[in-house]
Amino acid sequence: MPGIGQLTAPNQSVEGANGVHYAYRRFGTPRPGAVPVVFLQHYRGNLDNWDPALIDPIAEQHEVILVDNVGVGGSTGAVPNTVQQMALDALAFVDALGLKSYDLFGFSLGGFVAQEIALVRPYQVRRIVLAGTGPQGGRDFHLWTGEVLAAARRDETSAEDLLTLFFRPTETSQAKGREFIQRIFTRQQDRDAPTDVAVRDAQHTAISAWGIPDDGRLVRLAAIEQPVLAANGDRDAMVPTENTHLLGGHLPNVRVVIYPDAGHAFLFQYPAEFAAEVNTFLGR
Repeated sequence: MPGIGQLTAPNQSVEGANGVHYAYRRFGTPRPGAVPVVFLQHYRGNLDNWDPALIDPIAEQHEVILVDNVGVGGSTGAVPNTVQQMALDALAFVDALGLKSYDLFGFSLGGFVAQEIALVRPYQVRRIVLAGTGPQGGRDFHLWTGEVLAAARRDETSAEDLLTLFFRPTETSQAKGREFIQRIFTRQQDRDAPTDVAVRDAQHTAISAWGIPDDGRLVRLAAIEQPVLAANGDRDAMVPTENTHLLGGHLPNVRVVIYPDAGHAFLFQYPAEFAAEVNTFLGR
């Protein structure tokens, strides 16, 4: 759809075989022989939390599909409390759209889900972008503490909470964070439904379970043979950057990119740069 972007794409709905009505946005530039990119969102995020400064440049070269998984935002049902079920739920959405092949872009919790999808449906996934995420059994995100826990568990997430969780406490990173927050609230009409405490609680349980330290789980990564782009900021407070390096050390076909003076939301701090990186990776 020429001229359609993240701020103007209509909210759509499709019913899966599981009876769930999935809210999604689908727009961009379909190309002959190319596959769409399915975007899987972060903890407590909905369709509106995707930064147009990142999504729109990707949509200029690819067809993009943003989705609320079960129970999130405008999608019906109850949010499951395991990554494995979230992956099966995402696959019900993929099946409802009739997608036979696709690329995955998973941010944070969405990156956990993307890994699980690649493991259970390896024949459908072409390439994978893993942003600000980590492997099952990784390092230091089983238990958030201090200001990260307080900001993550607030009943309603504020702009200050996003700045704490997503960006470094440096002047430059915080300034970029404020710009990001302004961008994601630019859309005024047809906004997605907000997430609630039920989403928070179920997703937090899933994250904590995925993050139980277990080096034995890392061997699973060898089965993800698709090309992977794994990226993060140099100081991620939510899924520490060491986890991106673990992905780099255990995935058989991976490129690792680390952005300076950036945290969990490096992709929103460097949207143009990361969009260019993603477009180059997916265009191969």
